[in-house]
Amino acid sequence: MSTKENAVTEVSEVGLPEDLARADLYGLIARFFHLPPDQELLDQIAATADQQEVAEDAPLAKAWMNLVEVAKNNPAQAWRDEFDANFISVGKPNVILNGSFYMAGHLNERPLVNIRKALEEFGLESAEEVTETEDHISSLCEVMRYLIAGDDVEISNLTNQRIFFNEHIRPWYDELCDAIEGTPEMHLYHPVAALTREFLAIEGQSFDMI
Repeated sequence: MSTKENAVTEVSEVGLPEDLARADLYGLIARFFHLPPDQELLDQIAATADQQEVAEDAPLAKAWMNLVEVAKNNPAQAWRDEFDANFISVGKPNVILNGSFYMAGHLNERPLVNIRKALEEFGLESAEEVTETEDHISSLCEVMRYLIAGDDVEISNLTNQRIFFNEHIRPWYDELCDAIEGTPEMHLYHPVAALTREFLAIEGQSFDMI
């Protein structure tokens, strides 16, 4: 995603630390679903293993540590092979990453139109190099990242975060995670799906408290 005036790809340095952490996690999830992780990213994730203290009642931390283990023990090529075999296909892929499919039963349906309308109101548009439609999970996570960490407080604010999340991500992310975890050919992306599910569940609970 980019603004119509300037590309917005970096997390702003302003804002509360917890908001920056949220923005970073949205960015990481977007990265995993946009492209398979390269070795540099896997090494960065694996390097956090000694920095984490997992509490028994912290599902998100547990999900993160499961991802750390898989990142540490599987090379980038294995991730690429799984990504290509399950998310990319000439026909129907094993797992579809677009919200319209889960919300309307088909690609390029009304949910995509609604997302494009919301992005237009935000002054956002897809970058030229982006090939996925705007209802792709990676694109939606990048929008949330911008709504959290962008500099324009009239757009990047909690109200817009809540509305965009509830309308365009919340209705279907569970089904996406179910699809990934229910695909026998996949195993590397299972912890990615678990992390996505736990994080977005926390987001939903937090927005419900507003």
